[in-house]
Amino acid sequence: MKAIINTTYGSPDVLRLVELETPTPAADEVLIRVHAAAVNAYDWHLLRADPFLVRLSMGFFRPRNPMLGADVAGQIVGIGRDVTQFKPGDAVYGDLSACGNGGFAEYVAVPEKYVARKPASLTFEQAAAVPMAAVTALQGLRDVGSVQPGHKVLINGASGGVGTFAVQIAKALGAEVTAVCSTSKIDLTQSLGADHVIDYAKEDFTRNGRQYDLILAVNGDRSLGDYERVLMPNGTYAMVGGSNSQIFQALLRGPIKSRSGGKRFTTVSAKPNQADLEVMNDLIETGRVRPVVDRCYPLSETAEALRYVEAGHARGKVVITIAP
Repeated sequence: MKAIINTTYGSPDVLRLVELETPTPAADEVLIRVHAAAVNAYDWHLLRADPFLVRLSMGFFRPRNPMLGADVAGQIVGIGRDVTQFKPGDAVYGDLSACGNGGFAEYVAVPEKYVARKPASLTFEQAAAVPMAAVTALQGLRDVGSVQPGHKVLINGASGGVGTFAVQIAKALGAEVTAVCSTSKIDLTQSLGADHVIDYAKEDFTRNGRQYDLILAVNGDRSLGDYERVLMPNGTYAMVGGSNSQIFQALLRGPIKSRSGGKRFTTVSAKPNQADLEVMNDLIETGRVRPVVDRCYPLSETAEALRYVEAGHARGKVVITIAP
């Protein structure tokens, strides 16, 4: 099979398209012919070992696993002897980040517990855009933020992969949603159902007098002090992504600030699982959530796709098309 590998850390220039043996599924695994795989910020963080702490878990001098790609959608072509939920021919999708990645390839073997049936209404490219970003948004809003109908939710970075899902899921949970994005993406966030849209180039959302029950920080580089100012007395700040300084602030200072008052400062560490993919299936099939795909690249141009995502200008998700 054709696959993209990186045997060293670095820029997308270190990626290589190679021929590898097609994997054989273990007893609890399904073998998927990958039709499409999404690119996430997660991928370029692993590729660059950024932040540096990535090396502690992935390999200090070089990556132990030379394959990237967490989100996949494709068709099952083989199953292990203990697989009970799927059969060859089933169209599935899932997040492989908990079981070794490998989505940037023509085939991948994955435990059945990490995949679910692909929503029938989606193409493979659209389905590949869902797992990591949508489940991260879902867990951040539902589990970390405990969003209830009527809650005021602000999403900073509302036009990217996680942000576009977060706007829609928050609305589905009954929240009043304020989306923060750039001028060129206002139309997108409005189309996703945001009640209020703030152009960060024209308005400072931390100084307009409004407060929120939950702030989901998907992107940007604001201090914890800025976010604290616009939280309700018992509000929650949940950090999904951002600059390295923002990540370390949330990890190191967040627990200390949380102990000093009613406001809570925490991070979202999403856990891939089949049950939440089924939740997303329901939201998608009932029309409450739709994936936003900015553009697609062939497998041979995976490096270009990563460069585009890393530049931070994508509207929604970027997808690698692998099988026709």
